[in-house]
Amino acid sequence: MVDYSRFQKVYANLPEKVRNGIVVVVDDKPYSWNAVYLELTSGSKLGEEMYEKLIEMEII
Repeated sequence: MVDYSRFQKVYANLPEKVRNGIVVVVDDKPYSWNAVYLELTSGSKLGEEMYEKLIEMEII
C-alpha cells in the first residue's frame, strides 16, 4: 500500500470550496480534490495514477 500522507496534508488544509475544483486530469477526464480523495481511500489503480500525477505536477 502506498503512503498518501503528502496528499492528506495538502487536502486537510484546503477550504471546502476548493476541494470541489478540478485538480488533475487522467485519461482526458477531470477530477476534483474530493474525487482524488475517494479514489485514494478506496485503494484503486486510478487513485494511484492520480497521486503520481499530482506529484509529477508538483501540486503535492
